Amino acid sequence: MLLGLLLICVGWHTTPGGAEVVTSFEETCPRFFFRETPPRIGLTPAHLVRICQRYRNQYRYATMYDRPNYIPLYSAYIYNPGKAKRPQNWMVEPQLVRSSLPPEMTLEEDLLKKQVTLAELEKSQAVLKDYKNLIDYNRGHLNPNSHQPNSDAKKSTFTLTNTVPQYEKLNGGSWANYEDKTMKVKTQGCKDTFAVVGAVPGNKYIAGKRVNQPSHVWSAACCYIDNNRIRSWAVIARNDKDAVEELTLGQLEGKLAELYQQNSISLFHSDCPRQ
Repeated sequence: MLLGLLLICVGWHTTPGGAEVVTSFEETCPRFFFRETPPRIGLTPAHLVRICQRYRNQYRYATMYDRPNYIPLYSAYIYNPGKAKRPQNWMVEPQLVRSSLPPEMTLEEDLLKKQVTLAELEKSQAVLKDYKNLIDYNRGHLNPNSHQPNSDAKKSTFTLTNTVPQYEKLNGGSWANYEDKTMKVKTQGCKDTFAVVGAVPGNKYIAGKRVNQPSHVWSAACCYIDNNRIRSWAVIARNDKDAVEELTLGQLEGKLAELYQQNSISLFHSDCPRQ
């Protein structure tokens, strides 16, 4: 399942640049992680690109991007839902093409006007045409716009670096129910809720075998109530069925260790309860 992710990928060298494609989440955008501690998943670093997702000169969330598979491995954000309208336009990440390009996400058509060819863009990340004419799958946000507070924050989630091919019935069914209803119930009484939502690369692809179709999608949250009370919860779903399995954080970490073929995985700082 993860052979393509775990093998050394010659030619995919990441050059940090500007303020968005970064070498360290802790140094650039740590606030999106509970206790400023990013997940420890242990996959081959050469494959993964850290993005502090920036829009309108402000960091909005953090994404670990699996560039050879053209999907995010996970996005981490602070849950803070608002009522602004759902955006429509999808964006791309210039610095995945070249580190000298601007550090903010932008519309694909605008980037192609700035001496970037479609071939260069396609080599660096998923593009709009990859998600056209799909059957049974559509664009699934890891960081959903419904969990963000205002128009600009919601727009920032509409980037293809925050998107995976998700089973359409799951995206509009059980997964949407978790995002909109379960999270609302679980976060009652929370002062701050830190979320990490991810995908497990699978054996199938879309767009002429370009973009990986994850075998599973998952979500975990750590909720800070006060100095003595912290709670957590988690879910996982196969990406070909409309069903979500509720787990403890510890159970999810154990299941992901098997799926990612790792000895152990830690999604949050050790202060976050695993049971």
